[in-house]
Amino acid sequence: MLLPKQFHFLFFTFFYVLSIFAQDKGKAMPFSKIIHDIEQQHQVSFNYLQEDIAGLELIPPKRSFSLDQKLRYLTQKTNLSFENLGNQFINIYKNKDESQTICGYVFSSADKKPIEDANIVLNNKIQITTDFNGYFEFKKETKNILFISHVGFVTKKITAGSQDSKNCTQILLEPEVTELKEIKANAILASGISKNTDGAFEIKPKKFGILPGLIEPDALQAMQQIPGVNSIDESVSSINVRGGTHDQNLFLWNGIRMYQTGHFFGLISVFNPNLAHTISIYKNGSSAFFGESVSSVVDISSNPETVEKNNFSAGINMINADIYTKYNLSKKSFIEISARKSITDFVETPTYKEYFNKVFQNTTITDFSQNQNVDYKSDKKFGFYDATLKYALKIGSKDQIILDLITIKDNLEVFQSATVYDIKKSENNILRQQNYGGNLTWKRNWNNHNTTKVNVSNSSYELLANQTTAIGNQVVIQENTVNSNGINIENFHNINSRFSLRNGYQFNEIGITNLEQVTNPDFYRKVKDVLKTHALIFEGKYNDTLNRIYFKAGTRLNYIEKFKKYILEPRLQLDYGINKNLNLELLGELKSQNSQQIIDLQKDYFGIEKRRWIVSNNTSIPIQRSRQISLSLFYKKNDWLLDIENFYKKVNGITTSSQGFQNQLEFIRTTGDYEVLGTEILVQKKMNHFLTWLSYTYNNNNYHFSNYEFSSFPNNFELTHTFSWAVIYEKRNFKIALGTKWSSGRPKTSPDLSRIDLSDPVLVYNEPNNTNLHIFSQVNLSSTYKWETANGIQYKLGISILNILNRKNEISEYYRISSLTNSIEEVETFSLQRTPNLSFRISF
Repeated sequence: MLLPKQFHFLFFTFFYVLSIFAQDKGKAMPFSKIIHDIEQQHQVSFNYLQEDIAGLELIPPKRSFSLDQKLRYLTQKTNLSFENLGNQFINIYKNKDESQTICGYVFSSADKKPIEDANIVLNNKIQITTDFNGYFEFKKETKNILFISHVGFVTKKITAGSQDSKNCTQILLEPEVTELKEIKANAILASGISKNTDGAFEIKPKKFGILPGLIEPDALQAMQQIPGVNSIDESVSSINVRGGTHDQNLFLWNGIRMYQTGHFFGLISVFNPNLAHTISIYKNGSSAFFGESVSSVVDISSNPETVEKNNFSAGINMINADIYTKYNLSKKSFIEISARKSITDFVETPTYKEYFNKVFQNTTITDFSQNQNVDYKSDKKFGFYDATLKYALKIGSKDQIILDLITIKDNLEVFQSATVYDIKKSENNILRQQNYGGNLTWKRNWNNHNTTKVNVSNSSYELLANQTTAIGNQVVIQENTVNSNGINIENFHNINSRFSLRNGYQFNEIGITNLEQVTNPDFYRKVKDVLKTHALIFEGKYNDTLNRIYFKAGTRLNYIEKFKKYILEPRLQLDYGINKNLNLELLGELKSQNSQQIIDLQKDYFGIEKRRWIVSNNTSIPIQRSRQISLSLFYKKNDWLLDIENFYKKVNGITTSSQGFQNQLEFIRTTGDYEVLGTEILVQKKMNHFLTWLSYTYNNNNYHFSNYEFSSFPNNFELTHTFSWAVIYEKRNFKIALGTKWSSGRPKTSPDLSRIDLSDPVLVYNEPNNTNLHIFSQVNLSSTYKWETANGIQYKLGISILNILNRKNEISEYYRISSLTNSIEEVETFSLQRTPNLSFRISF
């Protein structure tokens, strides 16, 4: 007697065999289905125009036929001809007057592989592209001069002769000396986001699809969807990568280090989302050419990879308006300009109001209004802007010069007054934050194997607070400035198709000034520190695509002049393809950092942007040093994707003042380290127009302060468990995304009520971070629609809603003694409430 499982097996086997015989003898089938079956059986690829086979149906050839027999059969049954190229590519074309057509194949001279999407310009007016087999065709003209180009290859000019569609010309393009990043997987989390073989996540804003709650390709908002990347307080000025603080991340814009990353004090990225061409994010295993960070690297480049046409776009949302334009000054030069400004000067939208309430809660500005409830008046002005300029010029065929400039500014003015017991109290507060940067790049291709690039850059940052009070006629000024100058020399040597070398030298000078000035009583303090660092860098890469091995190793030797100190920083990236679907990846790095942000007092800079930059003194403020290693498995097949990564990270030389304590450690100055052990998992599935993914992150993150009575306790930025889920639908010009984020609450320190005298309270705490906040949970939605008019003008409409369910999520909690009631007061800070946003954009 057959068991049920055996019966089911025989049942399906019977109908499968029956379908095979049906294919040999059955009814007419669509021609596209027939050639698809042939591709699967004989491992070949057909090249054809869709209109040539549209609506064509016939009885398929016998499955037992050889490939040549099937092609002869199809030739007899149709008005088509088949060109077999080495039993690999088969060209299908209609029988026509072949003397009127020229065709060709474009291959790489290095590996003889076809080049897809190569640009073919005929007589400087007709432009076509090659398909996935490198094939193209066009109608003959009296003159047939072709220019063939593709990113990564040297442009080639040929004159097409009398070739016809049965004798296609073969064109070989020479690789251009540029280091192209190998893509491990496209469309991770959303279209336009990919993962490279070197472990970096790469975002292409111009190809960006959609993410929940995000309608623009904001780099710093998008990166928070990557497992292991969070923001404890929903701020792009407080991004935590694997337990690190925000200042431990290196943010580069066209080679310029940025010390300010957020507008509206952290709720919006300062990087114009409609400008950047490539954003690379490294959680580990970054190149040895990246220094001065012990956590992640965010490298933003607005240099286009391909030649682009003149274009212009402008947009507006409920926070800001922006414009962008690129204009080709000549065939070898172009200029690119972008500018963005807040609209809060003119209108207070619902989005602005929610942002304002989020940013200024529990600051000295809101404390003023809460403590006084008689005749209170307030007048506030807030605005921000950013602007960029790029000029690029090619000199001859080997040299290129690029100039990049960027300016960023946030400005807040608040005037408050109240009358209490016939005494008028008023304050005038001014808070300004700005960052200027410039970078000049010279690049020379000496030959097809050697390239040199030289960068000279400057970044200047300022944070200024000015407070004037009516009572006592007191003025308080606080200022934090950073001036950073850098030189980078990089040489690239392409030894062969598998092996390349990079070496270089970097110099950096950073000067940081902190100023505090008070009148009545008079107080003045100004401290300026300067550090100069030299670095020698060597890096080699081996990439064997045949054996699926990618290996990159480098080292960076830093020398700090002031301390006469050498620091060696090796880096490692290894990717091995166990098979075509499964990859094993090993990443490791040692890094160091000489500057950091600290908090002296929680009410500095009105408690809004209370962190200030300082440099190491190699004693009480040590050089921060990190070591990290991670091992991951990456599986991709049949539109399924699974990425599992385990990591270990340790950072030495941190100070308590850099960690934002608001408990018994707030006024204690000591040094220590933090240690993180974690796992990050991403599961993704693509189904037709749907993309869905689920991510999970586990972190065990602990401080170690050996000189403190509690030497080990949970890190302030520990989120033990984090889940994210999203479903995205994209079809043609319509996109919609729904997602949720859930995380266990961050650590907090509770007061020890058993040791507090409530009649005259003085705060006494339990062990640091002995408990946790409530769970954080948020559901977000976004959608965009794009359309184009007959004259080529594109319009895009977007809508997003953050925190649809309007959940009141607590993101921080601390305790203080209330001066009004002389009792212990619990101070809670909450995330954004339900926040809508609407955007509109026009491009041409």
